[in-house]
Amino acid sequence: GQRVIYVMAHDSIGLGGDGPTHQPVEHLAMLRATPNLNVFRPADVIETAECWELALKSKDRPSVLVLSRQNLPMLRRSHSDENRSCQGAYILREPAKHRAVTLIATGSEVEIAVAAAERLETEHGAAAAVVSMPCWELFEEQDSATRKAVLGSAPRVAVEAAARLGWDRWIGETGAFVGMTGFGASAPAPDLYRHFNITSEAVAAAALKLII
Repeated sequence: GQRVIYVMAHDSIGLGGDGPTHQPVEHLAMLRATPNLNVFRPADVIETAECWELALKSKDRPSVLVLSRQNLPMLRRSHSDENRSCQGAYILREPAKHRAVTLIATGSEVEIAVAAAERLETEHGAAAAVVSMPCWELFEEQDSATRKAVLGSAPRVAVEAAARLGWDRWIGETGAFVGMTGFGASAPAPDLYRHFNITSEAVAAAALKLII
């Protein structure tokens, strides 16, 4: 019940050559299962600042900032005074056409989801929305109308370099998950993402299976 803030930077396979003992693929599920704890996994420097602000304002619960040690691009470049992470999830990319699929991601995998959405649009003419979900707990606290407006009614694909446990709540019984199904490899981070098939190509392929 205290405003304690933890910073964790061992971000799954993003640590690459440090090997499996430093690649926690199960910790996000464990942390999210902990009552009265906000787990933040920001996607870029803007979301990191937003999540830090939210952690400082959480007077009656601790927070965990799950950060990435690898370099990540800035995905949000437009200036806004609004903290878009405050609801736990928001639409980062909305297609011009009616969305055919919704791609949901957290942290360092949001850039993969964005690349997959662009691939779906340019190569297959499929309209894909991208939802960044930095904090499940805050999103759970939103009313059903808010959650529906963000997630939409189209099929959903989630991508996270971690265990699937818990994701079915957001993707539903017919949704797809692109993530970790094992562990134990040691290599540079980009090689590991390809080895475990957590790529924009894999996300786009999973989406196409749901659309067709």
